[in-house]
Amino acid sequence: MSKKSKDPFYKRESEKYTDPVPSREFIMEILNEYGKPMSRNQLFDKLKISDEHKQESMGFRLKAMLRDGQIMQDRRNRFCLMQRINLSRGIVQGHADGFGFFIPDDGSEDMFLSAKEMRAVMHGDVVLAYQVGVDRRGRPEAKIHEVIEHANATVVGRFFTDHGVSFVLPDSKHLTQDISIPQEMVNGAKNGQIVLVELIAFPSKRAQAIGKVIHVLGEHMAPGMEIQVALYAHGIPFEWPEDVSVEVAKIPQHVTEEQVKGRTDLRSLPFVTIDGEDAKDFDDAVYCYKKPKGGFQLYVAIADVSNYVMQDSALDKEAARRGNSVYFPGKVIPMLPEALSNGLCSLNPHVDRLCMVAEMSISNEGKISRSRFYRAVIHSHARLTYTQVGSWLEQGATDEQHVSLWPTLQALHDLYHVLLVTRKLRGAMDFETTETRIEFDEHKKIQYIIPVIRNDAHKLIEECMLAANVATARFLEKAEIPTLYRVHAAPEEDKVTALRQFLGELGLQLSGGKKPGPKDFQRTMNAIEDRPDKHLIETVMLRSLKQALYVEANEGHFGLAYSAYTHFTSPIRRYPDLLIHRAIGHLLDNNPVDEFSYTHEDMNRLGKHASMTERRADEATREVISWLKCEYMQDKLGQVFKGRISAVTSFGIFVELDEIYVEGLVHVTSLKNDYYTFDSVKHRLIGTRGGHVYRLGDKMTVLVARVDLDERKIDFEPVEETASHE
Repeated sequence: MSKKSKDPFYKRESEKYTDPVPSREFIMEILNEYGKPMSRNQLFDKLKISDEHKQESMGFRLKAMLRDGQIMQDRRNRFCLMQRINLSRGIVQGHADGFGFFIPDDGSEDMFLSAKEMRAVMHGDVVLAYQVGVDRRGRPEAKIHEVIEHANATVVGRFFTDHGVSFVLPDSKHLTQDISIPQEMVNGAKNGQIVLVELIAFPSKRAQAIGKVIHVLGEHMAPGMEIQVALYAHGIPFEWPEDVSVEVAKIPQHVTEEQVKGRTDLRSLPFVTIDGEDAKDFDDAVYCYKKPKGGFQLYVAIADVSNYVMQDSALDKEAARRGNSVYFPGKVIPMLPEALSNGLCSLNPHVDRLCMVAEMSISNEGKISRSRFYRAVIHSHARLTYTQVGSWLEQGATDEQHVSLWPTLQALHDLYHVLLVTRKLRGAMDFETTETRIEFDEHKKIQYIIPVIRNDAHKLIEECMLAANVATARFLEKAEIPTLYRVHAAPEEDKVTALRQFLGELGLQLSGGKKPGPKDFQRTMNAIEDRPDKHLIETVMLRSLKQALYVEANEGHFGLAYSAYTHFTSPIRRYPDLLIHRAIGHLLDNNPVDEFSYTHEDMNRLGKHASMTERRADEATREVISWLKCEYMQDKLGQVFKGRISAVTSFGIFVELDEIYVEGLVHVTSLKNDYYTFDSVKHRLIGTRGGHVYRLGDKMTVLVARVDLDERKIDFEPVEETASHE
């Protein structure tokens, strides 16, 4: 037994109970001396408790100590002291299959959460957790100690009543618990309708969450419902607070001469905007000319949003909360009210607009030799589209109105070719991904899904924006002012190792040792340019890279191969860009850096929030597109399409259809009668008996077998016996 043969608090316990059990202090002392988790029987042996009645009483004491946080149990139900456990703070990430993951705030390895642990938490909850071992797959496994902050005050989902019991099935794939709805809180919801529920009790390991219906959104298949659901499910703000509307109403509708005072007047220069046909907010305009002694003078004029959105105003706080505009198919949730985003801050043609200008001198070798920033007023000479400009660059402008713009467009095109050479020499990666655009009919249903063809007009605007962003990053970094950088970190070592294994199987190499650079990646991409499996290889390479983030400390941009990069060019639709403009404005006014109204800590906090809202928008947009594509495929059940394998997993293969760009799953059980093993290195499924191989990038003909709108899933079945390799 322990050094002390008796419980030092036995007298106290015997005065309280007729048949006392060991005191809490004594139990904790035993656990502390043992130094590692103890089973119930081990603890009873140490305490010399053999009597069944006393063991039962001891069980109640242990439960009370668990409840009060004095001790805890690991995944094998062994007891240990709480203070011996390293608690970590982090976020819960739910999975559609009921389990989840604990994502530590400190960036350490994610930990598995069992379905049992997930009963008492919800996706997004901030918790304290600790590692209890590893799961069957060898992954670190965690146990939840405490929920610090509940992430879901409301939940959107479908309402059902079954045998008098009402509940809501959350729409989010991350939320797998039903929400119980008491009959007095149904509030008129009908079976199958989409509703918004306010949680009045959060889930526990013994009870499900309870909620009340606060808003009936409508019928499941109503047009536009997919966007409403996404907005509520992801907590994306879409209604303007009253104080924001009041502030916007006070903003002048036109640029006045008083506002122009003190600005550089560029209204005579033939600035143009070049955007998509359906664009409504134009936050950048460009002008360029060739210098007599060689090189180019490039002007990138960006809407001066900071002139209208004052720091800490109601408008500013709402813009910060939104973080960015969200672009759904056919609908935009703007970061700023339309009076600004489509009005005063949109560089519409033939009207004066206030701008922040980045003016750059660029050599014939593509180097930015000089840059300066200033506040200006411009008067856009034309609203052009990518299609228009792309056509003119191929064939020349013909109509009289646009012939006058030709020198600017020709200079921009020549500059683009110079910057393109520089881009390649720099080693910036250039993945050829296919973007699509959804066209709707009069009933708001998908009519067509068509690829967006990127022409030279798209690319020259992109290079102009990249140049302005780089010049901005250099300017702010030199000033050492608190700001945000757009950081894309190098890939993790394990990702590089896996990628090298994959490339090696195909007779390819990735140079650069343990830390390959952008040039090493681009060198491999150049080597596969004419290979039939180019799409496959690019897909795997792209998946090895990290996501770009907004970070206060400059760490460079791996994908673009820049040592410093930021976002300056879209303050209408990205809050970080607005912060960048404020930093530039502070410097232009010759204010001391240490008097800037934002600290490094402020920027760090705002950067994390902006990165989150960007991911939130991406996920919400993907879900809406999945919903719409499921709707689109419902009348195509039984039809046969040609496609290409876009992903390979242990449970099946995903196939993207060639002409309509819809992806679905061919489950492994639908494949030819065989047992298939998953080769994660080569991204393929292999039949162990017949030798059939299904590989990423292979062509495949499939039949549309099932469409599940609730789950956003489309199931295919193979038509051909084997996939065809190119």
